[in-house]
Amino acid sequence: MASLTRTTITRSWLIALLSVAAHGKTPSPYDYVDPLIGTINGGHVFPGATLPFGMAKAVADVLEENQGGFSSNDSPIYGFSHLHDSGTGGGASLGNFPIFPHAGCPNDDIKACAYPYHTRATPRVNGSINARPGYFDITLESQVRAEMTVTSHAALYRFTFPEVPTTPNTTLSPLIVLDLFDLQNSRSAANLVVDGASGRITGGGTFAPSFGVGNYTAYFCADFKGAELRDAGVWVNDTPSFEKSLTVAQQNNAGAWVRFKAPPSHNQMLVRVGISFISAAQACSNGNREMPSFGFDMALNASVNAWKEKLEVITIDAGGASDVLLKSFWSGIYRSMISPQDYTGENPLWTSTEPYYDSYYCIWDSFRSIHPLLTLLDPTSQTLMVRSLIDIYRHEGKLPDCRMSFCKGFTQGGSNADVVLVDAYLKNLSAGIDWTTGYEALISDAEVEPADWEVEGRGGLDAWKSINYIPKQADADTRSVSRTVEYAYNDFAIALIAKQLGHEDDYKKYLTRSANWKNVFRANQTAAINGMDTGFTGFLQPRWPNGTWASQDPIRCSPLLNFTSCYLNPSGGEAYEGSLFMYTFFVPQDMASLIQTLGGNEAFVKRLDYLHESGILYMGDEQGFLQVFLYHYAGRPGLSAARSRTYIPSQFNDTIGGIPGNDDSGAMGSFEALTMMGIFPNPGQDVYFITPPFFESVSIVSGQTGKTATITNVNFDAAGKNVYIQRAILNGSPYTKNWLQHSFFMEGGVLELTLGPEESAWGTKPEDGPPSLGPS
Repeated sequence: MASLTRTTITRSWLIALLSVAAHGKTPSPYDYVDPLIGTINGGHVFPGATLPFGMAKAVADVLEENQGGFSSNDSPIYGFSHLHDSGTGGGASLGNFPIFPHAGCPNDDIKACAYPYHTRATPRVNGSINARPGYFDITLESQVRAEMTVTSHAALYRFTFPEVPTTPNTTLSPLIVLDLFDLQNSRSAANLVVDGASGRITGGGTFAPSFGVGNYTAYFCADFKGAELRDAGVWVNDTPSFEKSLTVAQQNNAGAWVRFKAPPSHNQMLVRVGISFISAAQACSNGNREMPSFGFDMALNASVNAWKEKLEVITIDAGGASDVLLKSFWSGIYRSMISPQDYTGENPLWTSTEPYYDSYYCIWDSFRSIHPLLTLLDPTSQTLMVRSLIDIYRHEGKLPDCRMSFCKGFTQGGSNADVVLVDAYLKNLSAGIDWTTGYEALISDAEVEPADWEVEGRGGLDAWKSINYIPKQADADTRSVSRTVEYAYNDFAIALIAKQLGHEDDYKKYLTRSANWKNVFRANQTAAINGMDTGFTGFLQPRWPNGTWASQDPIRCSPLLNFTSCYLNPSGGEAYEGSLFMYTFFVPQDMASLIQTLGGNEAFVKRLDYLHESGILYMGDEQGFLQVFLYHYAGRPGLSAARSRTYIPSQFNDTIGGIPGNDDSGAMGSFEALTMMGIFPNPGQDVYFITPPFFESVSIVSGQTGKTATITNVNFDAAGKNVYIQRAILNGSPYTKNWLQHSFFMEGGVLELTLGPEESAWGTKPEDGPPSLGPS
């Protein structure tokens, strides 16, 4: 069976760059993007054709990949579908209504073609993949080449067939199968109709979301161009017929087929698939409006230009930095703009003049880096997302923590949309945002427990308000510790906006609650690895409702002990997807108090080093991101810079496995992009940690003001030896703080960092560190 190797992908990318060079052009940011990064080893990245935040997402679907559709392995391809998510964990997502091209049927007998997905699946030709933003191209072993591009609500496929089909006793007469299927195989009902005169296929189906409750209904409208229709019909299991309509339930493999005479022009056919969540008629309207002429090159050029426009707000002077870093950087930014997806005008649940975005996978992941990055690079889109979140609250009664396919997703920790809203407010996003309703939504999260806190809001609020922590329960593990520290930070974020809006009583209340993390800190708790004491004392631990301590090994749920045991399952432990050793560091609102609690700066640095170097920390989960930069609070910003380079490019790089975990809709990509720009945020606060960019300079044009902010390195060396800041000059004046505020990016200016090979005194004084605003 054909396989896709690392060498193949690198060669494909090099060919693209050599082509640019051959035309006398310097590679642009667009040229450095490789959508295939993260398409093996659980990255689940969607590498197909999409617009920024677009609804239509076209790619080849393979048998062994349930999340992003495609995988860079040996799996056969069973179809090409038009709706996808990217980088998700949990269950399979979307992949509805795949189409599949046969060059013809043996002996011209439609019964001799393969119809069900598992029998029609075909290996790919090794080395045939060409993926770039807005475009995906692959050739099957049947020698059928499939190219695809998209508009906002439609996918366009260009199939090129061999003159002589590879299947014996077959002449060229393309037969295209459409399947009422999705990646999760979750269909509960579906129907379709085939127009016997034009070949148009319309229909829809009801499916299950991938990481939530309920169901959703999607619709399609497939049109064909480039060859004369011979006949059409439907199929069930492996049997085709000439019937023109079909209604099926879950148990059947079923769909439609259309057969054509040999295409007269270059053996090519075009298939346009409009999609909608409203109706099949709207799916047809979307296709007709966005691709009236089936213009493949026109749609592709528009998609390419849309991506170039998104990327051009950043300018990099690489200073000799490697192509590995450049490719990783630009690809990370690209993946950060695949989701959430703009479903405005496609929401069947309510009518609103507000935007509607979907595919928040999940805000528990994305609040840490995706949304802060978008605030920097694309504040217009981030503003629309904030408005969408507030409108979801208006109509559903709670801000979501996870949402996909119009369904409520599972809540993993706190109510972290709170952090997204506050982060936006503090960074001056305002256009069209109803902050009165937004504040109401925040207070609802803090005060009103929903009927089902597993999919929205917070649970255990009575305990939160009375005993000031989330207790462990006798009948189940409840993620009590991780929820406690996340609720504390959520309340801190609410306190910040309350103060800005003049709600002084709320400010005091939520600032006080933000200290509740202390109520699950057990000062005499120790931790051991393989029976050997780590040497550290004092960790977060679960407590019973009566105040007595329960117990959980601080190393559990790390790569060193029961790594995969802390999920949503009832026996999942008291911290979600991570160890209590790691969660003990999560007090971003008051690091000064935490550092004092853990024994002061020197002891804190020693413990933080141990976290990173012992194997306890897994960077494939987003809770590890902030821990890279916590040295700033202990007066050692140089160690944050050095630590970031232990992960990039060793774990975040330009290979097809170049991220350490699933991408979570771009979380891994946004982490590496922000880190490489030297401005990682503490989300929910107006704080960016300063570390040297991985390039000689980075400039960002503000989408809020149009002004340019530049961070430039003096004594930059591409080998990465000079990674410690010796001094900093901000707009001509010495700057000793080791953090920036968002005003730098809005007002523009130049931050000049002089680098050296060893730590210096820069940014090390207590007054130089980021703020710790816990209650006095």
